[in-house]
Amino acid sequence: MFTPLIGMPQGAEWLIILAIVILVFGAAKLPELARGTGQALRIFKTETKGLRDEDEKQKGEKVEKPAELTASEQERIAELERREAEIKAERERLSGN
Repeated sequence: MFTPLIGMPQGAEWLIILAIVILVFGAAKLPELARGTGQALRIFKTETKGLRDEDEKQKGEKVEKPAELTASEQERIAELERREAEIKAERERLSGN
């Protein structure tokens, strides 16, 4: 089995890393860096949540069944189909002459 030579930092190693970060960025900059990182993470979370919500909404739209038609809507569709048949018959009659 393979044993990694470098593992996760523990205990005192984290303190050394923190000291190096303070030396590099300075103590005054650390709150600004933390605030900026927090804002970036918040924005990232809201955007990914928005994308997931859009995906779920699109999936939901594909699955939804069409609504039932009312009696008046069914009558209107029947009326339009009759008119369409009449127009088709009239076209055939006119093109035959």
